[in-house]
Amino acid sequence: MAQTNIPKRSEVEKQYTWATEDMYASDELWYKDLEDQQSLISKLGSYRGTLGLSADALYGYLTFSDDAYQKIELLANYAMRKSDEDTANSKYQDMRGKVMSFVVRYDSEDAFAVPEIIAIADETLAEFMAKKPELKLYERKLTKIRKQKEHTLSDAEEKLLAAAGEMAGAPGQIGSVFRNADLRFPDVVDDKGNVYKLTQGSYIPLMENPDRNIRKAAFENLYHTFEGFKNTTAAFLDAQVKQLMFYAQARRYNSTMEAALARTEVPVSVYHNLIEAVHDNMDYMHRYVKLRKKLMGLDELHMYDLYAPIVEGASKEISYEEAKATVIEALKPLGEDYINILKEGFNNRWIDVYENEGKRSGAYSSGGDPHPYVLLNHKNTLDSMFTLAHEMGHALHTYHSIKNQPPVYADYVIFVAEVASTCNEVLLVKYLLNKVTDKTERANLINHFLESFRGTLYRQTMFAEFEMLMNQMAERGESLTADALTKVYHDLNCRYYGDGIVCDREIGFEWERIPHFFYNFYVFQYATGFSAAVAIANRILEEGKPAVDAYLKFLSSGGSADPITLLKIAGVDMTTAKPVSDALKLFGELIDEMEALMK
Repeated sequence: MAQTNIPKRSEVEKQYTWATEDMYASDELWYKDLEDQQSLISKLGSYRGTLGLSADALYGYLTFSDDAYQKIELLANYAMRKSDEDTANSKYQDMRGKVMSFVVRYDSEDAFAVPEIIAIADETLAEFMAKKPELKLYERKLTKIRKQKEHTLSDAEEKLLAAAGEMAGAPGQIGSVFRNADLRFPDVVDDKGNVYKLTQGSYIPLMENPDRNIRKAAFENLYHTFEGFKNTTAAFLDAQVKQLMFYAQARRYNSTMEAALARTEVPVSVYHNLIEAVHDNMDYMHRYVKLRKKLMGLDELHMYDLYAPIVEGASKEISYEEAKATVIEALKPLGEDYINILKEGFNNRWIDVYENEGKRSGAYSSGGDPHPYVLLNHKNTLDSMFTLAHEMGHALHTYHSIKNQPPVYADYVIFVAEVASTCNEVLLVKYLLNKVTDKTERANLINHFLESFRGTLYRQTMFAEFEMLMNQMAERGESLTADALTKVYHDLNCRYYGDGIVCDREIGFEWERIPHFFYNFYVFQYATGFSAAVAIANRILEEGKPAVDAYLKFLSSGGSADPITLLKIAGVDMTTAKPVSDALKLFGELIDEMEALMK
């Protein structure tokens, strides 16, 4: 199925939609379960005031909590997947709202637990562990909670903060609905009168169009539209940062960054090391930009030229079926078991494949019960094939974690979340490079890998720096106005891309369309994950089974240790800048090869 238009959700063939019925056979069953699970809140309340009284009470609460969160996650997963199918469908937006309200009420009722656990004396907790060996399972969780003593408030204060959770999520939710459901962009019309519908999902494919006039029109139509709403979107982002500041200050953190990274046990130094390492290697990016300008034969390279093909005759359609078959072959170094699980996902509708009207833009993997769910907006391009490999990396990481860890440690933190996905991409590009003999095809693949470096290591680090600067501005008491945000973002683009490109005025408004700025210091982990993944993929291809076994152990570890320790299992130390610097060195070597191929 090659998608030539953007259908309504009801017009999409079932085989290309994800199987939400594996969670609930109907919406009615979901509503019934939501009603049934309301009793969790009253049951939770029965544990209040008991956690420090006995080992049985503490163990009872912990096991109840595991079970409750699994039930709540299933409810939330269904509602969010259905609402993402069509963000303009008010029924599923209402469903999402109902489950989020339930989550906030549950979290509010659960607010007693952390203060009570922290209040247990060390000697008493040791006695509990001795009396009830089953508590040993929860030792890491209890230790993490008790480490947060200085950032934990009273029972009443914790309950109040939890109750504010729904309001805290409002800026991101409102921004998402605005961008995906309400915002409309002018169509792009070429010189022959052909009309191209411009959406968030179709923007990048249009930016890859060989016709420069189409690219320029798409670029201007998108960002001129965003410019018209710059004050509205700045208000969304300002509200997001203000709620982060409120929570960071309430919990006695020195900054929003420190508060965000503490949750995932990542040292703040890792964030700064990334930005510093990229700054130290900015010359590679500037070289690539100048090479792109030369190969495109342009007097001036513009921001709308960054996605265009630079290898003539290399672009070709890759169907979804072809993409699946290629990904399977590329990932065979990970072993037969891994491939069998991958095929299970392909064959049993884990994936929602094509764009439809109102569908959430981009791509992601989410949920794990009864299996992961992957959202795509597949466009039959090389990039879409890599996106498929990327998101299935997430999905199989989730699958391995849930299969091999108890519920308390089944989730992995976001710092390691991008490693498995990007490792798949690296294995895919290396497989393709080893297979291809045609000089033009090889140059195209190398350029795709270079684009991965540009888009992930450099661009995501630029996003991370923007997020850091934006939060620092707010923490200094500066207003996050549209003009201030646009200037900071425009200046960063000029610095990262260098003087080989015209830093168009419109690129300053790109911050308005990036959903990750509402994710609370998430985006830097794309860049750190990419660096770790390059190291791991190289090790797998060079060492074989020992490296594969170590990697699968990492995938199966969930949240059973802090993320820095988990990555060391796979052979990577992210407390140093070495993985980032090594990855950027490879970027430079690929530029050298690209220059040689294109002479």
